[in-house]
Amino acid sequence: MAKYLDTTKKAEINIRLSEFEMPPMQDVLIVGKRAPIGAEGARRMVDILSPDQYDIIKIEHDTIEAIVVRRTLLKMLPKDKLVNLILEEGGKIANESIILKMQINITIQVSRSIDI
Repeated sequence: MAKYLDTTKKAEINIRLSEFEMPPMQDVLIVGKRAPIGAEGARRMVDILSPDQYDIIKIEHDTIEAIVVRRTLLKMLPKDKLVNLILEEGGKIANESIILKMQINITIQVSRSIDI
């Protein structure tokens, strides 16, 4: 019976930021505090466009009111790590009046060694 000697897991994350355009929805929206639609407006929009596909997460931040995240991403990464990553990268270019869409591609990489 083979035993696992060494197990490592890595997540490779690529992020693309661009200005939000009505539809299509992508993986994440960053909603500024004075954006044309607020968190509640974003909730109604995603409920109409893609019911049960996104979570709205209200944020304590200087310029960002909320982020809208595709639920499948939250199943792949812990919520706090994903939110921190989104705020770290998106917060660099977001301002109070903007809505940014963000594309996130997650590739899970697993490497194992076994006795042979």
